[in-house]
Amino acid sequence: MSALLMFSCNDDSNEAVAQPTMPQKMCITIDGASQPVTLYNNAATQALVARLHDGNVTVSLNSSGGFEIWGALGFSLPTSNEQITAQPGDVILYNGSNICLFYGSNSWSYTRLGHIDNLTENELRSFLKAGESNISVTLSLEPMTSSVSEVRKDAASQGDTYYNLSGQKVVNPTHGIYIKNGNKILF
Repeated sequence: MSALLMFSCNDDSNEAVAQPTMPQKMCITIDGASQPVTLYNNAATQALVARLHDGNVTVSLNSSGGFEIWGALGFSLPTSNEQITAQPGDVILYNGSNICLFYGSNSWSYTRLGHIDNLTENELRSFLKAGESNISVTLSLEPMTSSVSEVRKDAASQGDTYYNLSGQKVVNPTHGIYIKNGNKILF
């Protein structure tokens, strides 16, 4: 599989810089909702993928600074820090042992891990529970459905049924993105 390219903003020049990515994707799950992450190809992500092959990693993250949720991984990864401006959706390693999931932007010396795919900034804020504390986040390599390909209304449907983005029925939706009557609903 050929490597994909991901573009990011380099704080020094503000020009787009091509970053090689891994063919492997990671999955982030919060409150039953999951999102794919395209991983950068570096020593940190290679070590993280190796760790995730042994099982999922669940961490407790907290909002900070109005632009991220972050917390300790419980283990260290190799760093390749560079001065960057993290953007909404970026998944970053900070100080070798902390993971940061961005719903805003911030400039600092970080190691890039990846980018959450296909969410707007508002959808990211909702998915990442911006402003909350003790957010349980699970990192995994489990296969995910990439999207809901077709939505059909069941004749017996009452119209009050919600589904998560993996197509699973949700009885009491909380914060997140759900599908109801064929439409995306943001809670």
